Amino acid sequence: MARRYLIVIDMQNDFVTGALGTAEAQGIAPAVVEAARAFDGEVLFTLDTHGEDYPETQEGRNLPVPHCIKGSEGWQLIPELADVQRERDARVFEKPTFGSTALVHYLTHANATEPIESIELIGVCTDICVVSNALLIKAALPEVPISVDARLCAGVTPDAHQAALATMRSCQVQVAGA
Repeated sequence: MARRYLIVIDMQNDFVTGALGTAEAQGIAPAVVEAARAFDGEVLFTLDTHGEDYPETQEGRNLPVPHCIKGSEGWQLIPELADVQRERDARVFEKPTFGSTALVHYLTHANATEPIESIELIGVCTDICVVSNALLIKAALPEVPISVDARLCAGVTPDAHQAALATMRSCQVQVAGA
């Protein structure tokens, strides 16, 4: 029996209502919560995770907005998704950068044990972390169908969101809801 996965990317307070929050991220939040709650398969979450030394990191020098500092309120999943994560006892992958190699390793091992039927990604930011994870997963599992639901993703800007969707399409990631 094949497995299905839904990966909720970085739906953390800092990306929805906090330091790097956007109206687009706030707008998709209720539908992301509902999708995670209703998904028939395994739901996984990623957390952008930085330390107090963030300003001294390469990312911090290029994006000088402290965010998702481990243990802070901004680092936490939005409350409704934190509830879903607890209810489902879903795995959480902390990632110090845009893509999660630990997530890819987990999925690669799962696929070797029992074939994965499909992987869907939703969340933020389409043009940074969603696209990074989608392409890492596609590179590791080229024959597994990977999809992104555009209605359940938000980019840094609407134009950046559309550009990321185009990139994913060109890399054989199916884009639904665009």
